[in-house]
Amino acid sequence: MQMADIPFGTTDWATVERTEHKGENGIAYWQTRHFGAIRVRVVEYTPGYLADHWCSKGHILFCTEGELHTELEDGRKFVLKPGMSYQVADGAEPHRSFTATGAKLFVVD
Repeated sequence: MQMADIPFGTTDWATVERTEHKGENGIAYWQTRHFGAIRVRVVEYTPGYLADHWCSKGHILFCTEGELHTELEDGRKFVLKPGMSYQVADGAEPHRSFTATGAKLFVVD
């Protein structure tokens, strides 16, 4: 990831618009900022959320609340709890998310 032409700044996430994205089950709420080609988000999944697609985009994801289950297309499964993160490159390993209890994440992609 090349970060260029991004002046120093701060983000008050309480002021960033929240958008709704329906999953196969449940809803994901995104608060999104763009810095050049870099997208930075706070994502909140409702309890029972299941993604409606396999994602091939690269992410760096940090769990701040709840518990997130990530399944890779090859069948491997991982659980993130608060204070844990994962990273995956663009096109590397398709993945999808599920949470029984809900989760809140900080995502850079």
